[in-house]
Amino acid sequence: MTLTLPNILTIIRLVAAPMVAVMFLYFTRPYADWFALVLFVSAAITDWFDGYLARAWKQETKLGAMLDPIADKAMVVIALMVIIAFSSWSPWLVLPATVILFREVFVSGLREFLGDTAGTLKVTQLAKWKTTCQMVAIAVLFSQGVFEHYLGMSAFGMDQNMVNAIFAGEEPDLQGLQWKHAAMEWAGISGLGLLWIAAALTLITGVDYLMKSLPHLKDEI
Repeated sequence: MTLTLPNILTIIRLVAAPMVAVMFLYFTRPYADWFALVLFVSAAITDWFDGYLARAWKQETKLGAMLDPIADKAMVVIALMVIIAFSSWSPWLVLPATVILFREVFVSGLREFLGDTAGTLKVTQLAKWKTTCQMVAIAVLFSQGVFEHYLGMSAFGMDQNMVNAIFAGEEPDLQGLQWKHAAMEWAGISGLGLLWIAAALTLITGVDYLMKSLPHLKDEI
């Protein structure tokens, strides 16, 4: 087993995955959202660097090939779990997340069953776009939590009439409620849209992997 720099980056990303959830156990919001966002984005960036460095330095190893998809799936699954937990279980969020989680479990099961023939399920370019879309969607959704809680903190102590007057432009917006609300709305809509796109790509790549594995699932007569 060779422990190269790309492999070390992959291991760091694997360890960072559960830490995203741990942030919400030890820190209050919005600090937990900030830490989770920075941790997730940093880990997502290493996903590109470890693959690039492994190819550039010709340090592609079996350990890296095994750990890289596990780290990706762990990051996505745990981050989605955290986001859903703090989203009041919105069906618009739960449905695409369910599709993504089901596909990851399904493809992992296929790879385990196929064993040595799992090479037929090589990662496609579309699957890489799927992973990128998932990472960006999750990062944007984490940022929504940041804006949401800063908005609540800025409006703390104001009654509803004052808040309504500020949004109506009848009172000066000294706390920046309008731009924080707009940022929260934008992050929520764009993050959810990206997650649905990721779910669609997830479904397409899942079907593609299933079709490629079908010849290996037939019983010999």
